[in-house]
Amino acid sequence: MTQTLPAPPTGTAAPAPRGRIRRILLGGPGDPAWSRPALWAVLALAAALYAWDLGSGGYANSYYSAAVKSGTQSWKAFFFGSLDAGNYITVDKPPMALWAQELAARVIGFGTPALLLPQVIEGVAAVAILHATVRRAFGHPAALIAAAVLALTPITVAINRDNNPDTLLVLLLVAAAWACQRAVETGRLRPLLLSAFLVGCGFNTKMLQAFLVVPAFALAYLIAGRPGIVRRLGHLVAAGAVLAVSSSWWMLIVDAVPAGSRPYIGGSTDGTVWDLVIGYNGLGRVFGENNGPGGGRGGPGGGASFGGRSGAGRLFNDIVGGQISWLIPFAVIALVACLVLLWKRPRTDLARAALLLWGGWLAVHYVIFSFAEGTFHPYYTTALGPAIAALAGAGAVLLFRADRGEARWSRVRPLVGAVAIAVTGAWAFALLNRTPSWHPWLRWTILAATAASIAALLLGRLVRRAGTRAVVAGTVLAAVATLAGPGAYAVSAASTASNGNNPQAGPSTGFGGPGGMRGMPGGFRGGFPGGQAPGGVPGGAPGAAPGGQTPAGEGSAGQGSGSGGGQMPWTRGDRSQRSGGARGGFGGGPGGEVSAQMISYLEKNQGSATWLVAVSSAQSASSIILSTGRPVIAMGGFTGSDPAMTVAKLQKYVKDGRLRYVMLGGGMGPGGGDSSVTAWVQKNGTLVDPSEYGGTSSSGTSQSGASPSGSASSGSTGAQLYKLG
Repeated sequence: MTQTLPAPPTGTAAPAPRGRIRRILLGGPGDPAWSRPALWAVLALAAALYAWDLGSGGYANSYYSAAVKSGTQSWKAFFFGSLDAGNYITVDKPPMALWAQELAARVIGFGTPALLLPQVIEGVAAVAILHATVRRAFGHPAALIAAAVLALTPITVAINRDNNPDTLLVLLLVAAAWACQRAVETGRLRPLLLSAFLVGCGFNTKMLQAFLVVPAFALAYLIAGRPGIVRRLGHLVAAGAVLAVSSSWWMLIVDAVPAGSRPYIGGSTDGTVWDLVIGYNGLGRVFGENNGPGGGRGGPGGGASFGGRSGAGRLFNDIVGGQISWLIPFAVIALVACLVLLWKRPRTDLARAALLLWGGWLAVHYVIFSFAEGTFHPYYTTALGPAIAALAGAGAVLLFRADRGEARWSRVRPLVGAVAIAVTGAWAFALLNRTPSWHPWLRWTILAATAASIAALLLGRLVRRAGTRAVVAGTVLAAVATLAGPGAYAVSAASTASNGNNPQAGPSTGFGGPGGMRGMPGGFRGGFPGGQAPGGVPGGAPGAAPGGQTPAGEGSAGQGSGSGGGQMPWTRGDRSQRSGGARGGFGGGPGGEVSAQMISYLEKNQGSATWLVAVSSAQSASSIILSTGRPVIAMGGFTGSDPAMTVAKLQKYVKDGRLRYVMLGGGMGPGGGDSSVTAWVQKNGTLVDPSEYGGTSSSGTSQSGASPSGSASSGSTGAQLYKLG
């Protein structure tokens, strides 16, 4: 709602208009003096948390990093999102998140800055846009609280220090929320179309997850939009058309290209984007996939995967709770109470519309994330961060601010706010009590601050003589009670090298099934130390793939440290830090570790072939791509289970001179376990003697035998190198 400033008294000058720079730094003439400097402080805090010691991030998630490197070498790989510059197979997501990193890499050179600085910028921008959105609906104090909450959300800090696509997804969805709220406020169609377009961009970042905000946006506009009901419905239809076009254009172009002229779509069963949308990245995530990671519906692990078993309590369990759930109780209480408080306001009231928007966002994400039976990583929950933050800011203001127009609620609201703070403080104590040896003083400090803040706020609001000092003291103590826990987790994430597999914040609390596994050695943080699954667990962790492989989810190809053969150099060179070899994630996965000697052998003998070598999965291929800068075929995609390779395709590659070497082994056959491909390679290829690349020959070596000493193997995968043609 617009406000008309009163005319200045006679004899006084109107506030001088500020220049653009001063407005950016200090805010507009009508803004509180503290508002803009406080926002800059929050943005600086966010930037520090996201960017601190970026050099330790290495390759972050090497699966996506390899695709970024390939995209800098080939515009075709750039467009399709190919894992390799030879365009054999794509990653298992649309390429929009990769494009930002690839463009940065083409400008400043491939390295850690190109991979992670775009993430930092996107994360800080999301905080700024959330502030602008909440400010228009609830005012400056609520906006500042919302910005601070999002900046300190632990899983948001962790994921913004990584190169997964979720950071860009959150930015696009927050920007879409801003546009949708503007459409509600103004009644104009253009902002609503912009909102739909931004959600479509989110689809081309992480597919159907972007659509989880659509019900909330549509509901808010349908109920609170200024035009009449017929025009509102027409506007929503137009927005739906924009959403359809902006979501599907890349998919339609890719699927229209003949299969022989484009890469296989990683994660699909038939090489099409459409199958990826409705399968692996769609219904497979919600209902599970019988053969997919996480065990699928009723399969091993029951959908447990990385985030614990599905159910109403998933977001509060030992694995996910510390990442996102700190302020969920406050947000839910605030949402319900504020809707009751504002229910009798006019239909077009902006504050009530904003509550519907953010409340719908929170509700839909909670249901899908809690009950999804497919692969579920804790870092998916970063998409909940903006809604929780906005509701926390709105609730803090509406529950503790005494408005003249809401006098009948003036005594009830502080009591509801006190309950919200009490529940939030108690939940923070419970979360911290799960790891009692991690900063043991913190949970008791939060408990004391919770009690003191409730007492001060109630005293200040219910006893007039207490004055504003009690309210100020209570507000400060409430901030400590609600933000100290997630803030400590956020600082922990900022001070820890990025875990490209499964980034998390705070102390280790477990991985896999209900309750997790406590006390894992080697700094276990939601991924396996050194990339190895814990020994003695049949088939690896719950939901593990055959052969003990860790469940794949979001392109988790990197090691726990996120590095491939050492830390990421801050240079353009392709061969930096080659010593130590190229390591595949999760203990090498299919194909195992590849020694530096074997890589040198392959480089010397590649000749004019397009690909350096073909390996079973992206877990080995991505590491070799990062180490050498040369195209490598991942025959079975990320997990080794994609039916991408066939005998006919392999024969053509060999006949055309595009491929000379294939690595077999690791317990999972190439091309989704296609034994005919393995049999053809063993029958028509020549097993390379390990002595040719610095190993030791073994008299017991055979094409079907165990891996010889010195071969390209992790010691357990039995990987063997074959020469074809």
